[in-house]
Amino acid sequence: MIQFYSSPRGGEKMQGSIQLQLEFRLGQRAHFVGDPRRVGTVAFVGTLEGYSGTWIGVDWDDSNGKHDGSINGVRYFQAKSERSGSFVRAQNLSFGISLLQALELRYRGDSTKEEEDEMYVLSASDKRVSVQFVGKDLIKDKLSRFEELTSVSLSYMGVSSPGNPCQIGSVLPNVKQLDLTGNLLSDWKDISIICDQLQALVALILSNNLLSRDISGPVQLNHIRILVLNNTGITWMQVETLKHSLPTIEELHLMGNKISTVTPESSSPMVQGFNLLRLLNLENNCIVEWSEILKLGQLRSLEQIQLNNNKLSRIFYPSFDELHKLFGDVESQGDCSPFRNLRNLFLGGNNIDDLASIDFLNSFPQLIDIRLSENPIADPMRGGIPRYVLIARLSKVQIINGSEVTPRERRDSEIRYVRMVMSKLDSNPEETLRLHPRFEELKRFYGIEDNRVSVGAGGPQKLASGLISITLNCVGASIGEKPPLTKKLPLTTTVGKLKMLCESFFKLKCMRLKLYLQEQDSPVPIPLEDDMASLMDLGVANGSNILVDEES
Repeated sequence: MIQFYSSPRGGEKMQGSIQLQLEFRLGQRAHFVGDPRRVGTVAFVGTLEGYSGTWIGVDWDDSNGKHDGSINGVRYFQAKSERSGSFVRAQNLSFGISLLQALELRYRGDSTKEEEDEMYVLSASDKRVSVQFVGKDLIKDKLSRFEELTSVSLSYMGVSSPGNPCQIGSVLPNVKQLDLTGNLLSDWKDISIICDQLQALVALILSNNLLSRDISGPVQLNHIRILVLNNTGITWMQVETLKHSLPTIEELHLMGNKISTVTPESSSPMVQGFNLLRLLNLENNCIVEWSEILKLGQLRSLEQIQLNNNKLSRIFYPSFDELHKLFGDVESQGDCSPFRNLRNLFLGGNNIDDLASIDFLNSFPQLIDIRLSENPIADPMRGGIPRYVLIARLSKVQIINGSEVTPRERRDSEIRYVRMVMSKLDSNPEETLRLHPRFEELKRFYGIEDNRVSVGAGGPQKLASGLISITLNCVGASIGEKPPLTKKLPLTTTVGKLKMLCESFFKLKCMRLKLYLQEQDSPVPIPLEDDMASLMDLGVANGSNILVDEES
């Protein structure tokens, strides 16, 4: 938390800064003159020991300052980090312009010399040739007719206030989308004025504005359907305050706000309202416990939750009794199962590392699209399971990590998975079956009676010989160019045995080999590191590609 200070020096030396303190208030947002992207918060106004005149202490959002608010052993303010603070003269700071002033600059102002200098290409002789855009004047003329604009972008323009409220609606009567990213807005009253005047507005982007924690009085957001509040410092408690002003909200984006808890209104253990909310984006926050997400389970219209890059380590789908234990009285009439309409769940970049979390995804009634990339459980390089196992364990999912699961890929993956599980049954049958809840179901579905199965054009086929066909591709730099080889090998062939066969097939001597399985639709090959594991153990399927490389 930023702590604000006035000058530590008193008496007549403060008199020179009185006027500046009236103009510059602590907590005010400002940007560096000439650079609207360098934004910070005024944390000090006054004099500095050993320096003449009045200085403004700023805590910069990008932490690109010089110190933590202290200089020469004297603390003037407490910055949020060791190098996010600096002192500047008043003439080097701008406290912004109104929305209408920014509109004039963006859509009617002439392009600057710097912008024009960037519009060039290099000729064959390495000389700059200016670029002329065909129809540029016509486009500029159209954009300058504000009454015709339906989408307005005023990002990083230094907007700090609405301007004359009576003029906003008449100047922009048809605006449906307004992007105010990276400005100096902080007061919800100003945002309320803007929305109240723009009656056609349905999408509002306020990302990278440090918004006030104080939401006092009604906020006019009644017609907003899409609200983007990424990196604004908003808390879930503020969201609960705002929801009464958002009766038509369909998309709510709350990325990068350090949210760790979902705190419903005191009257309910679970979040209520948001009757039309379809998409909730909570990416890049600090949520650790899945029970916090379960508090959103009664939002009946919710179809997509984005939770990438949080700190979740497990997920689960509770029974009614478990739900009652977690939250007390829940909906007593009708279907009270959580997330009954959720179709898309994005969990990439978390810490999920257990198979139970994967299997729980089958319990979500409508879930068809799941993101699990950059979790330990879905990363074979970190001991996780490959894509074909994910497909086999997730019975209803149609999209995994942004890639469609085709009917053929599902069939091949499930058969391959069954064969892999069967190879482990001899060691500990009961434990193996417990760890693979879909195994028996898939084994019956495909009519698999033993572990000698391949997949042909007409579906699963038994191979009496227990052989599979694999293609070997040499990729090692020092191996040289060698044509791929397709060989039929027993499923019981171990990785160590295959390495020796590769030495013979490709006539490689005195070379330590490393093998990789190149899976369909997988950008990264899976290393085959256990020399004692068989092709069956590793789920290598008929028609698989094996890459032959040398150890570095």
